[in-house]
Amino acid sequence: MSATVISDSHATGSVGLVTTRMVTLFAHGSPMPLDSGASLQPIQVAYETYGELDANQDNVILICHALSGNAHAAGQHRLDDSKTGWWDGYIGPGKPFDTNRFFIICSNNLGGCDGTSGPSSIDPNTNQPYGLNFPLITIGDIARLQRALLDHLGIHKVLAVAGGSMGGMIAMQWALDYPERVAGALIIASTPRLSAQNIAFNAVARQAITQDPDFNLGNYYQGAKPERGLSVARMMAHITYLSEKGLHEKFGRRLQNREHFSFALETDFAVESYLKHQGSTFGKKFDANTYLYITKAMDYFDPFPDPETTARRLQPVHARLFVMSFDTDWRFDSSRSKELVRILNLHQKNVSYQEFHSPHGHDSFLLPDHEYQRAIATFVNRLYEERRRLISSVGLPV
Repeated sequence: MSATVISDSHATGSVGLVTTRMVTLFAHGSPMPLDSGASLQPIQVAYETYGELDANQDNVILICHALSGNAHAAGQHRLDDSKTGWWDGYIGPGKPFDTNRFFIICSNNLGGCDGTSGPSSIDPNTNQPYGLNFPLITIGDIARLQRALLDHLGIHKVLAVAGGSMGGMIAMQWALDYPERVAGALIIASTPRLSAQNIAFNAVARQAITQDPDFNLGNYYQGAKPERGLSVARMMAHITYLSEKGLHEKFGRRLQNREHFSFALETDFAVESYLKHQGSTFGKKFDANTYLYITKAMDYFDPFPDPETTARRLQPVHARLFVMSFDTDWRFDSSRSKELVRILNLHQKNVSYQEFHSPHGHDSFLLPDHEYQRAIATFVNRLYEERRRLISSVGLPV
């Protein structure tokens, strides 16, 4: 199977130029069932791959993105593209997810707005965007569509599923739902369930969007979009992705383009200007309905609601699990990761845990850090070598 890499540069550790592929699944026959009881058909999926698939298909790593991510995890779409994929520092030749060794797949999540079917997609029954007629989804539904994509690609086992934040939830979902297909999972800066505080953050973000005068009950695709509401939602969320220390070191109380206070309701401080820019940029490129749906899917995630369910769900899990957290992440602080580790240890699962020091808060999982990079590389390479030894022991070619 060829990757979607058009050209590469091993000297720089980049996968080079890449293209996003599209495939339509569930176009014929039965639709995909959803946890809500609804179903969906057809479903378009956007995905990218990097590296080459081994003959034994023993080198596949599935990368799961966070709330606002997409399929473009590494490389560039154009030579003049100044922005690389969202995890480019971790995917490529010689990087933790080494494309000289591994075949990497990343798809845009169900409900997304970057090529995979979501509220902004066309409903075949009306030939209009779904809007709020798109069915509500769960983390389980997102993993189910990823499984269907891998089936379409002829891939039936993965060496590892990896993701940060919401991507960590999806990685955990894979280990629970498809234990026979997953050798390992990296659950990074994530949580086994959202706290009341995090649900509250999401609720306020959704209110900011739905109260925007341009929201129009989600039917805004032919007119003005609720960019102001989405911008406010993103500004608030962005604060939670950063640490107080990181914000202080970057901005402090520095004024923006002025020497004195304006004594007016203007943007006085540099941190205000930064957040306004982040919100405005996001409000123009992301779909507001997708933000509603994905935050709601995160709210619903709770794979271990009671001891009986926890025991039943974990009983078949045999994947090697690596839980990782960051000491300044207060959105999904280390206590949430340790809670997950306690649950897994209680049920005698093969789990390891590491906390990393970083000044960057929740966003740390996206940023370069030598110790963090080395830990990922050690984990996936160990999985790979174990798999190779197993194949060799039964006489298959390696």
